[in-house]
Order: sequence, then structure tokens, then C-alpha cells
Amino acid sequence: MRALILVGGFGTRLRPLTLSRPKPLVEFCNKALLLHQLEALRQAGVSHVVLAVSYMSEALEAAMREQEQRLGIRISLSHEKEPLGTAGPLALARDLLAEGGEPFFVLNSDVICEFPFAALARFHRQHGGEGSLVVTRVEEPAKYGVVVSEADTGRICRFVEKPRVFVSNKINAGLYIFSPGILQRIQLRPTSIEKEIFPAMAQDGQLYAMELQGFWMDIGQPKDFLTGMCMYLQALRAQHPEKLHSGPGVVGNVLVDPSAKIGANCVIGPNVTIGAGVVVEDGVRIKRCTVLKGARIRSHSWLESCIVGWSCSVGQWVRMENVTVLGEDVIVNDELYLNGANVLPHKSIAESVPEPRIIM
Repeated sequence: MRALILVGGFGTRLRPLTLSRPKPLVEFCNKALLLHQLEALRQAGVSHVVLAVSYMSEALEAAMREQEQRLGIRISLSHEKEPLGTAGPLALARDLLAEGGEPFFVLNSDVICEFPFAALARFHRQHGGEGSLVVTRVEEPAKYGVVVSEADTGRICRFVEKPRVFVSNKINAGLYIFSPGILQRIQLRPTSIEKEIFPAMAQDGQLYAMELQGFWMDIGQPKDFLTGMCMYLQALRAQHPEKLHSGPGVVGNVLVDPSAKIGANCVIGPNVTIGAGVVVEDGVRIKRCTVLKGARIRSHSWLESCIVGWSCSVGQWVRMENVTVLGEDVIVNDELYLNGANVLPHKSIAESVPEPRIIM
């Protein structure tokens, strides 16, 4: 089987992290986001993955050559010269996707869940329609475009954008499987699959919805990235508790790379991910944070709801909170307070940031 992953965006919502590397290569729970998807696809029997790329494609290409070897699958890059939306990339990769006449998966690159690819393929074959999409339930459907489908078959009747009265609490989860026939519907131009292609398929009775079990999150912006991390760690606790870190000062679900070093009298967790080569000095308190590769948190600092970028240095007695995000190689001087700061790469912070703002 084949799959297409939409990785062509600029990742603007996840800045400043995506100023240093493409969003699919940002580590989520100590593994590049794209790897979570590639490994799940391979497990479901996918042997060829096409990446629809534009921004920072050289970095992606280099990383994928390595993963091709490790995973034993073929990875092709389909280069967009202009942004083609969410459907145009299917037309651009038409020849690769149609080869063999089998159904193929399509997914957004910033979605995290327990990817149900094998179940989705079975569901698709059973109903025999042109397309299947995964839906997930939400608590506030009025914020989203919702999917209205038949309860017994899953056949999608219509889509309703931000409904004022309740019609459904299921939204598109950004994971699809299509029969090659869909490619006849899409022209090589910027096209939205959600707004232009899906409504036409639903009208023809060719689109079906499968409900996702378990957690789901679009982690394309920092606050959702951290929420998704909490959900992922909880799922890891249920399925692979041996992968989580335990020991003195560890509270709740904590994931620590084996090469990281944690000092004495620290309290780490709940909901913390610490990457490769990270150094956490004595007396540090960290909760609900991701600390990326090579960063150092100096003694007696206190971090909550933060993302600390690669190779950053956070000084002693620093307090950071409220979705503060440090880009790559940021230095935070001793005894500062950062509240909701977004700091661009390679900056040195010498004074406190008491109100949320971007530090350029």
C-alpha cells in the first residue's frame, strides 16, 4: 500500500521552533512527529510513502534517506512549486498514488493519535465507496466544521461549518483512505479537499466516516502541542508503561531520553518530555513541558507549560510559564521571569518578560 503525507506548509503556528527546522522533524515526545506517522504506516503494511513538500525540503530529504534504511520502506518527495492546498498535492503525485490500483492513505502532518490505519483500510474495503475519513468527537462542535453521517453505515450526508444548533459532535481528524478514482476529481491547482472535494463525494454517496477510538490532537501550535503531549504520555502509560521514566522526584507521566542527565533534588512531572543530551541541574522543578535535545536547565529553576528548544540554556532561579516557547539556541540569564514569551532562535534574554509577547 501507499500513503501521502501533507508536509508542505510553513509551520507558522509552531514558530519559533519551525524557524530552525521543518515542522515534521520537530520532536514530539522524543521522536520527530513524522516518524510517529511513518512507523504506524509501516506497521499497517504501507511500503511506499510520498511526502508532499515545499518548505525546507532539503532537510526533510536528508532525514528521510536515513529513515528509508531504518524502516525498510520507500519514501518519495513530491515538490510543490506553489502551495497547492490539501487536494492539489494528490493531483501532483497522481502517477505514484495510482500505481497498482490499490487504495492509498492521506494524512495531515500535524495530527497525533493512536493511528488506526489497519482498521481504516478494513472499513474502507467493507463499504466499497471512493473515500473514508476518520472522525473524532469534540466537546464544543460549534468551534469546528462537523461531519453528519448515517449511524449504521457511516455514509457521510453533509458537512456543516461551525453549527449554531447541534447537528453532530464529530469532526474530520485529518486521516483518510481513498480509492484511486478520487484522482479523477482533482485538478493540478490549489484546491481544498475539505471544502471542494469532500462535499461533492458526499453528494455522490461515495464518502464514509469511521470514528476514532482514543485520543486525538492537532499539535500544530504550542498550546496544543503540550496538550497532545499529555494525551500521548497517558496513552503510553496504558500501553507501554515500561517506556516511562520513574525514580526519585519523578511525578506522573515522564519520558526521559537515556542520554539526559537529571541532578539531585529535582521534581520532574507530571507530563514532561526530556530529550537527548539534556542536562537538568540540581533543585529544578519542571511540569507539563517539553525540553528538546541538548538544552540545559540550570539549578533551582521552575518551568511549567513551556517548550525549551534545542541547545537552549536556561539560567539559575529562572521562572518560565504560560506556554513560553524558546527557539533554538536561546540563552535565558539567571533570575528572570518569562510569562508566555515566544523567543526567536539565537537570542539572549537579559530581562524579564512579565506579559506574553514575541521576542525578536
